[in-house]
Amino acid sequence: MAKRKGLTWKASSSLVLNSAAFQDHITRNLLHPNVRLPAPFPRGKKAARIKLKETALQTHDQQEEREYVLDSAPPPLTLAQKLGLVASPAGRISEDEWSRVKERSVRQGDSAQPCAICREEFYLQPQVLLSCSHVFHRACLQAFERFSGRRCCPVCRKEQYETRVIHDAARLFRHQCATRIQARWRGYLARKRYQKLKKSICPKDTRLRRKFFEAKLQELNDSFVRYCHTDTESFLSDINRSLSSSRRVFQQLERKQVSEPQENDWERIQSQVVQRGVWDCPICLTALRSPSLPTEAGTSSHHRHAALLSCSHVFHQLCLEAFEAFSTESRPSCPLCRSFYHKKITHLDTN
Repeated sequence: MAKRKGLTWKASSSLVLNSAAFQDHITRNLLHPNVRLPAPFPRGKKAARIKLKETALQTHDQQEEREYVLDSAPPPLTLAQKLGLVASPAGRISEDEWSRVKERSVRQGDSAQPCAICREEFYLQPQVLLSCSHVFHRACLQAFERFSGRRCCPVCRKEQYETRVIHDAARLFRHQCATRIQARWRGYLARKRYQKLKKSICPKDTRLRRKFFEAKLQELNDSFVRYCHTDTESFLSDINRSLSSSRRVFQQLERKQVSEPQENDWERIQSQVVQRGVWDCPICLTALRSPSLPTEAGTSSHHRHAALLSCSHVFHQLCLEAFEAFSTESRPSCPLCRSFYHKKITHLDTN
Protein backbone atom coordinates (compact mmCIF):
# COMPACT_ATOMS: atom_id res chain seq x y z
CA MET A 1 0.00 0.00 0.00
CA ALA A 2 2.78 2.39 1.00
CA LYS A 3 4.71 1.43 -2.13
CA ARG A 4 1.68 2.19 -4.30
CA LYS A 5 1.25 5.56 -2.63
CA GLY A 6 4.92 6.37 -3.29
CA LEU A 7 4.55 5.52 -6.96
CA THR A 8 1.44 7.65 -7.21
CA TRP A 9 3.22 10.59 -5.57
CA LYS A 10 6.19 10.24 -7.94
CA ALA A 11 3.89 10.11 -10.95
CA SER A 12 2.00 13.19 -9.84
CA SER A 13 5.26 15.03 -9.10
CA SER A 14 6.58 14.09 -12.53
CA LEU A 15 3.37 15.27 -14.16
CA VAL A 16 3.53 18.59 -12.34
CA LEU A 17 7.21 19.02 -13.31
CA ASN A 18 6.48 18.23 -16.94
CA SER A 19 3.57 20.67 -16.98
CA ALA A 20 5.75 23.44 -15.54
CA ALA A 21 8.46 22.63 -18.04
CA PHE A 22 6.06 22.83 -20.98
CA GLN A 23 4.60 26.07 -19.67
CA ASP A 24 8.08 27.59 -19.35
CA HIS A 25 8.99 26.45 -22.86
CA ILE A 26 5.80 27.88 -24.36
CA THR A 27 6.28 31.16 -22.52
CA ARG A 28 9.86 31.57 -23.70
CA ASN A 29 9.73 30.39 -27.29
CA LEU A 30 6.15 30.53 -28.55
CA LEU A 31 4.31 33.34 -26.79
CA HIS A 32 7.20 35.76 -26.24
CA PRO A 33 10.07 34.70 -28.47
CA ASN A 34 11.83 38.09 -28.21
CA VAL A 35 11.75 38.22 -24.40
CA ARG A 36 14.95 36.98 -22.81
CA LEU A 37 14.55 35.89 -19.23
CA PRO A 38 17.48 36.58 -16.93
CA ALA A 39 19.88 33.82 -16.08
CA PRO A 40 18.96 31.88 -12.90
CA PHE A 41 22.28 32.71 -11.26
CA PRO A 42 23.51 36.17 -12.32
CA ARG A 43 27.15 36.85 -11.69
CA GLY A 44 26.83 40.55 -10.88
CA LYS A 45 29.59 42.95 -11.82
CA LYS A 46 31.73 40.34 -13.50
CA ALA A 47 28.98 39.51 -16.01
CA ALA A 48 28.46 43.23 -16.69
CA ARG A 49 32.17 43.69 -17.31
CA ILE A 50 32.21 40.76 -19.73
CA LYS A 51 29.21 42.17 -21.59
CA LEU A 52 30.83 45.60 -21.87
CA LYS A 53 34.03 43.98 -23.10
CA GLU A 54 32.14 42.05 -25.78
CA THR A 55 30.35 45.24 -26.90
CA ALA A 56 33.67 47.09 -27.16
CA LEU A 57 35.14 44.24 -29.19
CA GLN A 58 32.16 44.25 -31.53
CA THR A 59 32.47 48.04 -32.02
CA HIS A 60 36.17 47.63 -32.80
CA ASP A 61 35.37 44.85 -35.26
CA GLN A 62 32.81 47.06 -36.99
CA GLN A 63 35.38 49.80 -37.39
CA GLU A 64 37.80 47.34 -39.00
CA GLU A 65 34.95 45.80 -41.08
CA ARG A 66 35.49 42.37 -39.62
CA GLU A 67 32.67 39.87 -39.85
CA TYR A 68 31.17 38.57 -36.63
CA VAL A 69 28.07 36.76 -35.38
CA LEU A 70 25.52 38.96 -33.63
CA ASP A 71 24.04 36.39 -31.24
CA SER A 72 27.29 34.61 -30.44
CA ALA A 73 26.03 33.18 -27.13
CA PRO A 74 23.30 30.54 -27.62
CA PRO A 75 20.07 31.07 -25.67
CA PRO A 76 19.81 29.05 -22.45
CA LEU A 77 17.93 25.76 -22.66
CA THR A 78 14.46 25.63 -21.24
CA LEU A 79 13.48 23.11 -18.61
CA ALA A 80 11.56 21.07 -21.17
CA GLN A 81 14.62 20.88 -23.39
CA LYS A 82 16.78 19.84 -20.47
CA LEU A 83 14.30 17.06 -19.51
CA GLY A 84 14.18 15.85 -23.11
CA LEU A 85 10.52 16.69 -23.54
CA VAL A 86 11.31 19.10 -26.42
CA ALA A 87 14.08 18.73 -28.94
CA SER A 88 17.06 20.93 -28.22
CA PRO A 89 18.01 23.56 -30.83
CA ALA A 90 20.70 22.73 -33.29
CA GLY A 91 24.26 23.58 -32.43
CA ARG A 92 25.99 26.79 -33.45
CA ILE A 93 27.20 27.11 -37.02
CA SER A 94 30.94 26.75 -37.41
CA GLU A 95 33.20 29.02 -39.45
CA ASP A 96 33.38 26.49 -42.27
CA GLU A 97 29.60 26.37 -42.48
CA TRP A 98 29.46 30.16 -42.46
CA SER A 99 31.94 30.16 -45.36
CA ARG A 100 29.71 27.82 -47.36
CA VAL A 101 26.65 29.97 -46.56
CA LYS A 102 28.49 33.08 -47.73
CA GLU A 103 29.66 31.37 -50.92
CA ARG A 104 26.08 30.41 -51.69
CA SER A 105 24.98 34.01 -51.08
CA VAL A 106 27.73 35.33 -53.35
CA ARG A 107 26.69 32.94 -56.14
CA GLN A 108 23.12 34.17 -55.80
CA GLY A 109 24.30 37.79 -55.98
CA ASP A 110 22.23 38.93 -53.00
CA SER A 111 24.66 41.70 -52.01
CA ALA A 112 24.47 43.21 -55.50
CA GLN A 113 20.66 43.31 -55.37
CA PRO A 114 18.40 45.57 -53.26
CA CYS A 115 17.32 44.56 -49.77
CA ALA A 116 14.33 42.20 -49.93
CA ILE A 117 12.52 44.14 -47.16
CA CYS A 118 12.90 47.82 -48.08
CA ARG A 119 13.84 47.30 -51.77
CA GLU A 120 16.69 49.81 -51.51
CA GLU A 121 20.38 49.41 -52.28
CA PHE A 122 22.74 48.50 -49.45
CA TYR A 123 25.44 51.11 -50.17
CA LEU A 124 27.43 51.55 -46.92
CA GLN A 125 24.65 50.68 -44.48
CA PRO A 126 25.09 47.74 -42.04
CA GLN A 127 24.35 44.40 -43.69
CA VAL A 128 23.54 41.01 -42.13
CA LEU A 129 23.72 37.48 -43.52
CA LEU A 130 21.36 34.81 -42.19
CA SER A 131 22.26 31.17 -41.87
CA CYS A 132 19.82 30.50 -44.73
CA SER A 133 22.11 32.57 -47.03
CA HIS A 134 19.74 35.55 -47.36
CA VAL A 135 21.00 39.12 -46.94
CA PHE A 136 19.15 42.15 -45.47
CA HIS A 137 19.77 45.53 -43.92
CA ARG A 138 20.44 45.10 -40.24
CA ALA A 139 17.88 47.76 -39.32
CA CYS A 140 15.31 46.24 -41.69
CA LEU A 141 15.69 42.78 -40.15
CA GLN A 142 15.38 44.14 -36.61
CA ALA A 143 12.24 46.06 -37.55
CA PHE A 144 10.77 42.96 -39.22
CA GLU A 145 11.37 40.83 -36.12
CA ARG A 146 9.92 43.53 -33.86
CA PHE A 147 6.70 44.08 -35.82
CA SER A 148 6.09 40.47 -36.87
CA GLY A 149 6.61 39.06 -33.37
CA ARG A 150 8.43 36.09 -34.84
CA ARG A 151 12.02 35.17 -35.53
CA CYS A 152 11.92 33.80 -39.06
CA CYS A 153 13.57 34.68 -42.37
CA PRO A 154 11.46 37.17 -44.37
CA VAL A 155 12.19 35.24 -47.60
CA CYS A 156 12.23 31.52 -46.86
CA ARG A 157 10.45 31.66 -43.42
CA LYS A 158 13.13 29.57 -41.78
CA GLU A 159 13.03 29.78 -37.97
CA GLN A 160 15.87 29.68 -35.47
CA TYR A 161 18.42 31.23 -37.77
CA GLU A 162 21.72 32.82 -36.90
CA THR A 163 22.79 36.30 -37.98
CA ARG A 164 26.24 37.39 -39.11
CA VAL A 165 27.38 40.93 -39.93
CA ILE A 166 29.10 41.15 -43.34
CA HIS A 167 30.40 43.98 -45.53
CA ASP A 168 30.17 42.54 -49.03
CA ALA A 169 27.74 45.22 -50.28
CA ALA A 170 29.91 48.03 -48.87
CA ARG A 171 33.00 46.63 -50.60
CA LEU A 172 31.07 46.22 -53.84
CA PHE A 173 29.76 49.79 -53.61
CA ARG A 174 33.27 51.18 -52.99
CA HIS A 175 34.56 49.19 -55.94
CA GLN A 176 31.80 50.59 -58.17
CA CYS A 177 32.54 54.14 -57.00
CA ALA A 178 36.26 53.70 -57.63
CA THR A 179 35.53 52.25 -61.08
CA ARG A 180 33.29 55.20 -61.99
CA ILE A 181 35.84 57.73 -60.77
CA GLN A 182 38.61 56.03 -62.74
CA ALA A 183 36.42 55.84 -65.84
CA ARG A 184 35.57 59.56 -65.61
CA TRP A 185 39.21 60.48 -65.09
CA ARG A 186 40.41 58.30 -67.97
CA GLY A 187 37.71 59.79 -70.19
CA TYR A 188 38.80 63.31 -69.26
CA LEU A 189 42.45 62.52 -70.04
CA ALA A 190 41.50 60.87 -73.33
CA ARG A 191 39.36 63.86 -74.40
CA LYS A 192 42.11 66.30 -73.41
CA ARG A 193 44.71 64.32 -75.37
CA TYR A 194 42.37 64.15 -78.35
CA GLN A 195 41.84 67.93 -78.31
CA LYS A 196 45.59 68.50 -78.35
CA LEU A 197 46.06 66.08 -81.24
CA LYS A 198 43.13 67.66 -83.07
CA LYS A 199 44.83 71.07 -82.92
CA SER A 200 48.24 69.83 -84.06
CA ILE A 201 47.51 67.11 -86.65
CA CYS A 202 45.74 67.95 -89.90
CA PRO A 203 42.96 65.46 -90.74
CA LYS A 204 42.77 63.65 -94.07
CA ASP A 205 39.08 64.25 -94.73
CA THR A 206 38.45 67.26 -97.01
CA ARG A 207 35.69 68.78 -94.90
CA LEU A 208 37.60 68.32 -91.66
CA ARG A 209 40.76 69.64 -93.28
CA ARG A 210 38.90 72.82 -94.27
CA LYS A 211 37.61 73.31 -90.74
CA PHE A 212 41.12 72.70 -89.41
CA PHE A 213 42.65 75.46 -91.54
CA GLU A 214 39.74 77.81 -90.78
CA ALA A 215 40.35 77.34 -87.07
CA LYS A 216 44.08 77.94 -87.57
CA LEU A 217 43.40 81.15 -89.52
CA GLN A 218 40.96 82.35 -86.91
CA GLU A 219 43.50 81.64 -84.21
CA LEU A 220 46.12 83.66 -86.07
CA ASN A 221 43.71 86.57 -86.54
CA ASP A 222 42.80 86.56 -82.86
CA SER A 223 46.44 86.53 -81.84
CA PHE A 224 47.19 89.40 -84.23
CA VAL A 225 44.32 91.47 -82.83
CA ARG A 226 45.45 90.79 -79.29
CA TYR A 227 48.99 91.78 -80.24
CA CYS A 228 47.90 95.05 -81.85
CA HIS A 229 45.76 96.07 -78.84
CA THR A 230 43.26 97.82 -81.13
CA ASP A 231 40.48 99.81 -79.50
CA THR A 232 37.52 99.63 -81.89
CA GLU A 233 35.72 102.70 -80.56
CA SER A 234 38.76 104.95 -80.77
CA PHE A 235 39.59 103.54 -84.22
CA LEU A 236 36.12 104.43 -85.55
CA SER A 237 36.30 107.86 -83.90
CA ASP A 238 39.57 108.55 -85.70
CA ILE A 239 37.98 107.55 -89.00
CA ASN A 240 35.04 109.95 -88.39
CA ARG A 241 37.39 112.81 -87.56
CA SER A 242 39.43 112.14 -90.70
CA LEU A 243 36.29 112.11 -92.86
CA SER A 244 35.07 115.37 -91.35
CA SER A 245 38.42 117.04 -91.95
CA SER A 246 38.55 115.79 -95.53
CA ARG A 247 35.00 116.99 -96.17
CA ARG A 248 35.80 120.47 -94.90
CA VAL A 249 38.94 120.66 -97.04
CA PHE A 250 37.09 119.63 -100.20
CA GLN A 251 34.29 122.10 -99.51
CA GLN A 252 36.80 124.92 -99.15
CA LEU A 253 38.51 123.93 -102.38
CA GLU A 254 35.18 123.77 -104.18
CA ARG A 255 34.25 127.27 -102.99
CA LYS A 256 37.56 128.64 -104.22
CA GLN A 257 37.42 126.87 -107.59
CA VAL A 258 33.82 127.92 -108.41
CA SER A 259 34.05 131.13 -110.48
CA GLU A 260 31.25 133.19 -112.03
CA PRO A 261 30.49 132.02 -115.60
CA GLN A 262 30.86 134.39 -118.56
CA GLU A 263 28.23 135.15 -121.20
CA ASN A 264 29.44 132.30 -123.40
CA ASP A 265 29.26 129.96 -120.46
CA TRP A 266 25.65 130.98 -119.76
CA GLU A 267 24.74 130.24 -123.38
CA ARG A 268 26.35 126.80 -123.14
CA ILE A 269 24.53 126.12 -119.85
CA GLN A 270 21.22 127.21 -121.44
CA SER A 271 21.81 124.85 -124.38
CA GLN A 272 22.32 122.01 -121.90
CA VAL A 273 18.93 122.84 -120.36
CA VAL A 274 17.31 122.70 -123.80
CA GLN A 275 18.94 119.37 -124.61
CA ARG A 276 17.80 117.92 -121.28
CA GLY A 277 14.23 118.96 -121.96
CA VAL A 278 13.17 119.72 -118.44
CA TRP A 279 10.23 122.19 -118.47
CA ASP A 280 9.16 121.94 -114.77
CA CYS A 281 10.53 123.65 -111.69
CA PRO A 282 12.00 120.89 -109.45
CA ILE A 283 10.85 122.73 -106.30
CA CYS A 284 7.19 123.66 -107.02
CA LEU A 285 6.73 121.19 -109.90
CA THR A 286 5.01 123.77 -112.16
CA ALA A 287 5.85 124.45 -115.83
CA LEU A 288 8.59 126.82 -116.92
CA ARG A 289 9.67 127.95 -120.45
CA SER A 290 12.71 129.73 -121.75
CA PRO A 291 12.18 132.77 -124.06
CA SER A 292 14.54 131.29 -126.61
CA LEU A 293 12.58 128.06 -126.80
CA PRO A 294 9.68 127.67 -129.26
CA THR A 295 6.14 127.65 -127.90
CA GLU A 296 3.20 125.66 -129.16
CA ALA A 297 0.86 127.29 -131.63
CA GLY A 298 -2.31 128.84 -130.35
CA THR A 299 -1.05 129.27 -126.78
CA SER A 300 -0.88 132.47 -124.78
CA SER A 301 2.08 133.22 -122.61
CA HIS A 302 3.11 135.63 -119.86
CA HIS A 303 6.52 136.34 -118.46
CA ARG A 304 7.78 134.78 -115.18
CA HIS A 305 11.23 135.19 -113.73
CA ALA A 306 13.38 132.05 -113.53
CA ALA A 307 16.82 131.38 -112.09
CA LEU A 308 19.36 129.54 -114.19
CA LEU A 309 22.17 128.03 -112.11
CA SER A 310 25.74 127.41 -113.18
CA CYS A 311 25.17 123.68 -112.67
CA SER A 312 22.60 123.80 -115.53
CA HIS A 313 19.53 123.45 -113.29
CA VAL A 314 16.57 125.85 -113.64
CA PHE A 315 14.12 126.97 -110.93
CA HIS A 316 11.53 129.64 -110.42
CA GLN A 317 13.17 132.69 -108.90
CA LEU A 318 10.70 132.83 -106.01
CA CYS A 319 11.12 129.08 -105.32
CA LEU A 320 14.92 129.35 -105.23
CA GLU A 321 14.83 132.42 -102.99
CA ALA A 322 12.52 130.60 -100.58
CA PHE A 323 14.88 127.60 -100.57
CA GLU A 324 17.87 129.90 -99.86
CA ALA A 325 15.97 131.61 -97.04
CA PHE A 326 15.28 128.32 -95.29
CA SER A 327 18.81 126.92 -95.81
CA THR A 328 21.09 126.86 -92.73
CA GLU A 329 24.35 127.04 -94.70
CA SER A 330 26.15 130.33 -95.23
CA ARG A 331 26.34 129.59 -98.94
CA PRO A 332 23.48 127.33 -100.03
CA SER A 333 23.96 124.55 -102.54
CA CYS A 334 21.85 123.41 -105.47
CA PRO A 335 18.65 121.62 -104.36
CA LEU A 336 19.34 118.86 -106.92
CA CYS A 337 23.09 118.25 -107.19
CA ARG A 338 24.14 119.90 -103.88
CA SER A 339 26.94 121.88 -105.52
CA PHE A 340 27.71 125.58 -105.04
CA TYR A 341 26.40 127.74 -107.86
CA HIS A 342 26.09 131.10 -109.51
CA LYS A 343 22.68 132.11 -110.77
CA LYS A 344 21.30 134.22 -113.58
CA ILE A 345 17.79 135.61 -113.66
CA THR A 346 15.97 135.02 -116.95
CA HIS A 347 12.37 135.34 -118.27
CA LEU A 348 10.36 132.17 -118.91
CA ASP A 349 7.13 131.71 -120.80
CA THR A 350 4.52 129.47 -119.14
CA ASN A 351 1.02 128.44 -120.17
